[in-house]
Amino acid sequence: MAGCRGGVALHRAGRVAIFGGTHGNEMSGVTLVNLWIRNAAEIQRSRVEIRPFLTNPRSVEKCTRYVDTDLNRAFTPENLSAPNCEDLPYEVRRAQEINQIFGPKGSQQAYDVIFDLHNTTSNMGGTLILESSEDDFNLQMVRYIKDAIAPVPFYVLLTEHPVLQYATTRSVAKHPIGLEVGPQPQGVIRGNILETMRSILKHALDFIELFNGGTEFPPCTVDVYTVSERVDYPRDEERNITAMVHPDLQDHDWEPLNPGDPIFLTFDGRTLYYEGDSTVFPTFINEAAYYEKQQAFVTTRRDTLKANGIKALNT
Repeated sequence: MAGCRGGVALHRAGRVAIFGGTHGNEMSGVTLVNLWIRNAAEIQRSRVEIRPFLTNPRSVEKCTRYVDTDLNRAFTPENLSAPNCEDLPYEVRRAQEINQIFGPKGSQQAYDVIFDLHNTTSNMGGTLILESSEDDFNLQMVRYIKDAIAPVPFYVLLTEHPVLQYATTRSVAKHPIGLEVGPQPQGVIRGNILETMRSILKHALDFIELFNGGTEFPPCTVDVYTVSERVDYPRDEERNITAMVHPDLQDHDWEPLNPGDPIFLTFDGRTLYYEGDSTVFPTFINEAAYYEKQQAFVTTRRDTLKANGIKALNT
């Protein structure tokens, strides 16, 4: 990395991958990637190599989240370095294959950008998921997209957390970015959700094309929601769920949750209240796939990040 006026000069993003089907029942990404594998004209740009890729074909075939284990949690050092054999879970073997094709993870040879396309059953709208508060390239990309689609609601979730961050499929890339769009039921295509995903990705690719072509992006600020806590459902001694998300919280992703606000309604009719000491912003509320992960929602705090100005080296 070298200096430039008002910011930093970064290597061009010459290789970009678009992942769909990390979870095989999240149909917007599956549908778009399958479309672009057959005809990539829509995503082609002159200054960047773009590769659409179906990440978990077996789960796509079965229309399930995964076959053996969650691929979006499988990219740990232990999994990637394990001897490849038939005894390994399918998704671990698939993670090793993806790491060989698009990585190795953490190396200079890795792909520059990976967009990982996801759907959620939660009412999250269009959400970009970042893994680092110091990635100027991704922050500038988010700022560009937000300006391009304004006033359409658009959110940025920062998963930088010492405990809650996990080894995602996209983390193979130098600049990993998740795209989460909902609400959409599992195994279903909703036209408005698919088109939101398509529009956000179009502007992201436009940004990369401009950056690679020498456009300088000045310093900027980006509003993000930083993950702070994972909240489980109330449970009994046998770990059975005893309450559901309260109707006053359901579908209110990104809205303020204040101490004393209702969060759960027990099956016998009692209201349970948020006992935190400050206002937070919940998201992934009542996500269907997170019942198995013992998560009813996550709380976030609203932050503003400052991004350095960027330009491409050797333009």
